[in-house]
Amino acid sequence: MVKPARLTVAVVQTSLFWESPQKNRNSLEQTIDSFSKQVDLIVLPEMFTTGFTMHPNNIDPREGQLTILWMQHLAKEKNAAITGSIPFVDNNNHYNRLFFVLPNGEYSCYDKKHTFTLAGEDKIYTAGTKKISIPYKGFLICPLICYDLRFPVWARNTENYDVLLYVANWPKQRIHAWDILLKARAIENMAYCIGANRIGTDSLGNEYTGHSAVYDCLGKELAFSTANEVIFTVLEKSHINETRAKLKFLEDRDPFTL
Repeated sequence: MVKPARLTVAVVQTSLFWESPQKNRNSLEQTIDSFSKQVDLIVLPEMFTTGFTMHPNNIDPREGQLTILWMQHLAKEKNAAITGSIPFVDNNNHYNRLFFVLPNGEYSCYDKKHTFTLAGEDKIYTAGTKKISIPYKGFLICPLICYDLRFPVWARNTENYDVLLYVANWPKQRIHAWDILLKARAIENMAYCIGANRIGTDSLGNEYTGHSAVYDCLGKELAFSTANEVIFTVLEKSHINETRAKLKFLEDRDPFTL
């Protein structure tokens, strides 16, 4: 009998150097090199090379490709998928683009759908239009970005994904909403929900207190931290299979499409 899949996840919660891709890559690589255990998936925060900048023209456009190459190198070296978002230039448009890089170097990308109007992100970055799901080691993973968390229709589990993943720069003053919404997204979609947030203070004075977390499909907290650290957890496909077989809530979803 084939055993149900397991996925060991590392969520990297750290401060970021403002608009300094090389410094952030160096710092993150040191953190990842310090892992004392083998993992299957490494999750980095939103805009992990720069912080949440609304001035992408301050960043050399070549940095996007350099970061992809760096992620590919690390994914191969660690035999783990690695994901997070960066400012990225494509056809002269700026995107807040998440990359999900596999150990073999192949990658998928997702452009943030809900750009953060409060900070003027909608005026700087082109919004994405396509939601994706990525098969990896027996799990189907749906990656989203920060402000997307506030919009449950976009996250709605019509694909029967197993893991909903958010990378973020979510500030201290609204962290209570982050905590509640991560748990809600797990429960309503009957999926694991991972939230990777940063800590520290950016150059604009915004303070971040982490609260990176992982919840199971019933909203039970599996991991949580406010410290500058990596949180580790193991996702079990059997938890998804057994819970959905017993509690068929997804079968009662309202039938509509975007």
